[in-house]
Amino acid sequence: MSPAIERSTYVLFASLALILLMWQWRPITEVVWQLADPKLALAVQAVSFLGWGIVLLSTFLINHFELFGLQQVTMNLAGRAAAKPHFKTPLLYKVVRHPIYLGFIIAFWAAPVMTYGHLLFAAVTTAYIFVGIALEERDMITLFGDEYRRYRQQVGMLMPFRRG
Repeated sequence: MSPAIERSTYVLFASLALILLMWQWRPITEVVWQLADPKLALAVQAVSFLGWGIVLLSTFLINHFELFGLQQVTMNLAGRAAAKPHFKTPLLYKVVRHPIYLGFIIAFWAAPVMTYGHLLFAAVTTAYIFVGIALEERDMITLFGDEYRRYRQQVGMLMPFRRG
């Protein structure tokens, strides 16, 4: 597969798989836990929104078009070679290597009401995230070598301010 369409093809198929999952999802409504205190439930819901905010902010800190593979496709269509990637660590990436994944984990697990269906979704997507991290870190080492290895030693994978 052409490197110019690799990422956008992955994003397309991952999105289609998610659409299929959402379309075919059958709720499992039995409750695992439910916070009775309204203030505590609101606080946990706020933590979930914080997770979504981390995801959104983290995607703005990197190039959206590159993240979704659109930049690679448009550069290829224009007959231009993509610029050689350079390693950067904007804002949140200075305190955690994978802030997008961290945001998703927070958003999925911070639930004032956790049903078995939500628990299943959170567990499976968290496992998927850990597989994604392993593959991404392998690719980053291949791409950036010792620079990324040093970054891994200095910055925690998912725990902010914790050394790798």
